[in-house]
Amino acid sequence: MTRTNDSTGANAVSAEREFTSIEICAGAGGQAIGLHQAGFGHLALVEIDQHAVKTLELNIEDHEVWAWEREHCDVLSADVKQFEPFRDLRKSAGLLKPGELDLLAGGVPCPPFSHAGKQLGKDDERDLFPRMLELVETLKPRAVMIENVRGIMDPKFSDYRDYIQAKLQGGTYLGDDGQFVTEEGLGYTVSKWGVLEASDFGVPQLRPRAILVAFRNDIIKDLKYEWPTATHEDPVSVADALEASMHERYGKYFGGVHSEKAREAYNRWLAQARKRDAELKGKGGGIAPTLVGGSKKHGGADLGPSRAKASWKQLGVSGMGVANDIDTCAEKQTEDRDLFGPDGPMLTVRQAAIIQGFPAEWDFFGGKTAQYRQVGNAFPPPVARAVGESIIDVLRAAREREQTQ
Repeated sequence: MTRTNDSTGANAVSAEREFTSIEICAGAGGQAIGLHQAGFGHLALVEIDQHAVKTLELNIEDHEVWAWEREHCDVLSADVKQFEPFRDLRKSAGLLKPGELDLLAGGVPCPPFSHAGKQLGKDDERDLFPRMLELVETLKPRAVMIENVRGIMDPKFSDYRDYIQAKLQGGTYLGDDGQFVTEEGLGYTVSKWGVLEASDFGVPQLRPRAILVAFRNDIIKDLKYEWPTATHEDPVSVADALEASMHERYGKYFGGVHSEKAREAYNRWLAQARKRDAELKGKGGGIAPTLVGGSKKHGGADLGPSRAKASWKQLGVSGMGVANDIDTCAEKQTEDRDLFGPDGPMLTVRQAAIIQGFPAEWDFFGGKTAQYRQVGNAFPPPVARAVGESIIDVLRAAREREQTQ
């Protein structure tokens, strides 16, 4: 890769960082990209998966407008339960002081609350909400952002949501013993805990995410937080999002022995995708079902359970696996599997990243399955950007208020 100075995608920000953030459970950088685009400078990105850590490192090293992070951001390969910010930060140790961090953010693990899992909630060992709350107490950031699956908003988790809110802002919740517990709180106000749909922000996918936004009481005291509003009245369809990349994939074969087959397959995919888009006009458009990253405990990557695969088939895409990239497909001669299957083409990792809203210049480290899992588990950058901008609006207003007092 070569460094790029373009003003779009992951790089649509200035080199100066007015506001700072630390992110836990950073994954492949979906939330980090969006918050960076919003105007946050990351002091640390904490992630346990080694492939995702390498993805973060190589992109921060490669993109010119991440120069501030190259100097100030520690990409930490660590279990967040063992992460101690005042001990572990090196590059930005001098910038990190209690109460001076602008934002603590994190997409804590989703499986404890996912409809696709057992929904064990707080009884799931992967639940990191308690650790997030400990870090809030340690760092005392001006703002907190926590992202999770929509499932956490289900009625069965209402007591747990009460517990989290009480820990932050004070109040009562029902304890494990059936008795009510009263908390003084950490001095925060939960300004919003709601669901945002990714397709409202230009992401061609059905991907609702539950997001909690809280501010320290001295920041929000006389200010009003505005929840992000949709940036797209009509959703971006899979046909529109993938047309160029599909044409590039099939176009490699337009002049060879597969010429006729490639042209027919490409036209068949485009016609099917546009047909589905037309059928769903006014009903959400021809967007993709929710991408899932899957678990390391299971086999190779595919596009989700049977219901998701059926939805992909209606969009002209085979959900039975993930395709090789253009060069590897040609080298290994996997065209019949990747492009010419009866259910249509399989998606490449790059195309899955488009479906998640990643900018084109963001690359992923590891083999195909490891890359796809990073993409499938990500928080769409455009949604993170919208939330980040809404948080910065409050932080900037609070700063201006302090300067006039």
